[in-house]
Amino acid sequence: MSNSFGKIFKIATYGESHGKAIGVIIDGCPSGIEINEEDIQKELDRRKPGQSKITTQRKENDNVEILSGVFNGMTTGSPISLLIKNKDQKSSDYDHISTSFRPSHADFTYHKKYKNRDHRGGGRSSARETANWVAAGAISKKILRKMKVEINAYVSKVGKIELNKSYKDLDLDKTENNIVRCPDKKFAEKFISVIDDVRKNKDTVGGVISCIIRGCPVGIGEPIFKKLHAELGMAMLSINAVKGFEYGSGFKGVEMFGSEHNDEFQIQDDTITTKSNNSGGIQGGISNGEDIYFNVAFKPVSTIMKDQKSIDSNNKNTIVKGKGRHDPCVVPRAVPIVESMTANVLVDLYLQSKK
Repeated sequence: MSNSFGKIFKIATYGESHGKAIGVIIDGCPSGIEINEEDIQKELDRRKPGQSKITTQRKENDNVEILSGVFNGMTTGSPISLLIKNKDQKSSDYDHISTSFRPSHADFTYHKKYKNRDHRGGGRSSARETANWVAAGAISKKILRKMKVEINAYVSKVGKIELNKSYKDLDLDKTENNIVRCPDKKFAEKFISVIDDVRKNKDTVGGVISCIIRGCPVGIGEPIFKKLHAELGMAMLSINAVKGFEYGSGFKGVEMFGSEHNDEFQIQDDTITTKSNNSGGIQGGISNGEDIYFNVAFKPVSTIMKDQKSIDSNNKNTIVKGKGRHDPCVVPRAVPIVESMTANVLVDLYLQSKK
C-alpha cells in the first residue's frame, strides 16, 4: 500500500536509486488526453540532478519511455507505464554505510523494519523516487489544463531569508528565470548566495516552497476523512525532507480574532466570492473557488560532507564520513515535485467527485 497513491487516479511506483531503473504505473487516467514523452520530459528536466552549481552533480538525463497506455499521442484509458533508466550510479560512494546508519536518514528505521536494506544511494528511500511522481504529475497537469486549472510553485524561503511578498505581488512566469526558482530576482540572488556558501562549507540548508492553485472549481474534496487540505497535506508530507505544511492563514491565523479571520461572502460579476481568503480557498475540506495557497517546509538535507558520530548494525559507535553527490539545498529541485503531487491530488479528487 505504501508504494501507491490515489483512489481513482492511481499511481504505483517502483525502483531504487541505484537499481537498473525507476518507474510508475498510472491506472485510472481518462482516455483522450494528449500526451507524449516530450510533455513528460519537460517536467522531469525541471527536477533532474546536475542542473546547476547549487544542486547535486549526479548526471541523470531522466529520459522517460512510455511503455503502454498511449496510442497515437492520446491516452487510451488503459494503465500507463513509464520507465526511467538509471545511468550515473556510483554505488561505491556508499560502501562505507553498508552497515552504519547516517544521522537523520532512513537507514536505521529501514534496517529495523525490513532487515534487508539497500544502502546504495538510500535505495527506495532516496528522493530519486520522486521522479516517478513528477512523471505522473505531467499527465495530471495536462488533465487540469483542460479544466483551466493552473498550479504554480516557487521558492519563498532559504534558511533565515524569506521572500516577504504575497504571491499576488509576484510575476510567477519568472519562476524559471533563475536556478533557485524564485520569481523575485533580488531574493533569488540572496537565496543562491546562501546555498552556495553552505555548499562551500560542506553543509546543507532548508527552505520553504509556496504553491498556488488558480481556477480550481468549487466542490473538490470530500467531507471528514478526504478533505482537500488533508489530502494535499498528506501528499506534501510524503515528499522527502518535508517537515511542515500550512495552508491559507496557516499558523499566523492563531494571532487573529475570528472577526478578522472570517472570509465574508460577496457577489462580484454574478459570482459568489469572498472578500478575504484566510481559508486558503478551502472550507469544510472542499474547494470554494478562491485561490488555494499553501507552504511546504523542507529540512536541511541530511547528508553533509562532514564527519558525524553514529552507530552501526552491531550497535557499535562509529563515524559516518560525508561522501557522494548531494544537494546542499533541496528546494530548487523540489518545486516541480510540489506542483506534480498537487496535480495528482486534484485529479484524483476531481474524478472521485464525478463518480
